[in-house]
Amino acid sequence: MSYYTVKVPKDYEKNERLDKYVSSIPNGMNRSKLKSGIVSILVNGKTSKLSCKIKAGDCIDIEWEDNVPENIEPEDIPLDIIFEDENVCVINKKQGMVTHPACGNWTGTLVNALLFHWNRQRISHLKNAATDAEILKKRRPGIVHRLDKDTSGIIITAKNRDAEEWLGAQFRNHHKLIKEYIAICMNRPQHKRGIIRTQIIRDPKNRKIFRAVTDTQDGKFAQTEYYCIACYGEYSLMRIRIATGRTHQIRVHMKFLNCPILGDSLYAKKDKVFTSATLMLHARLLKIRLPENHAYHTFKTRTPVRFKKILKELHGLYPKVLLSDDR
Repeated sequence: MSYYTVKVPKDYEKNERLDKYVSSIPNGMNRSKLKSGIVSILVNGKTSKLSCKIKAGDCIDIEWEDNVPENIEPEDIPLDIIFEDENVCVINKKQGMVTHPACGNWTGTLVNALLFHWNRQRISHLKNAATDAEILKKRRPGIVHRLDKDTSGIIITAKNRDAEEWLGAQFRNHHKLIKEYIAICMNRPQHKRGIIRTQIIRDPKNRKIFRAVTDTQDGKFAQTEYYCIACYGEYSLMRIRIATGRTHQIRVHMKFLNCPILGDSLYAKKDKVFTSATLMLHARLLKIRLPENHAYHTFKTRTPVRFKKILKELHGLYPKVLLSDDR
């Protein structure tokens, strides 16, 4: 990863787009590099876009990757397909698979696997799109939502443009669908069930992570509903539903609840009992309307083996405790 930082002079008077300004100054970055390899843009510590207008005194931080491929290739990667018709493909994504090509993960993604499965050609000329939106769209054909790399479970993909628009509209309005997860968390929640409502912002001290905050309107609103199924010692098995789809939302909100997810390398400390645990978060259920007849369909997955192993150990180590509703 490469970084570029510049501060706009205090006497700057123009009303100019960020990308145009950065490409015009000495030792700046050309616009093609900005478009193809961009990872993140911060203006005064807040996430911004290439198209934003900058002003005198602004501090611009840009993170990008140089080695952006010209093409995205189909790859013969096995997929656990739950359901498929002429419009959609529902997959039980394995842990460790990235949803779509992006910085640091240009191969081995779900998109690479889908291109092969759907018998489609490579996606060519990735760097030559005219706008940021076109570049992103080329990188993730058929992807209408995503799961973090180490989150396993249900993801639905679109096989044509009409299906993509139909599904995408539902994910933009989460109250029209149900997304349910299970997680094994560290610590016990104060209440058996609850709803977390916060803003989510990028952590100013660490660009790779996010924070849940309640004392500002900055960032993006996020809502997460949780239900504690059972506790084992200082571990909790949770059922979680989200009403918004923010990056790292569940992981951030579980940390906010003081119940970080076991095995979370970004938001939790390494556990002393389960030292080799990977992220214990799984998308187990999706209820959504499909394009063909607009009827609701519910898709479920099996409990992953990694969950069964840890739950078996927890059963052996601690008695099962059910929290009361008024706790």
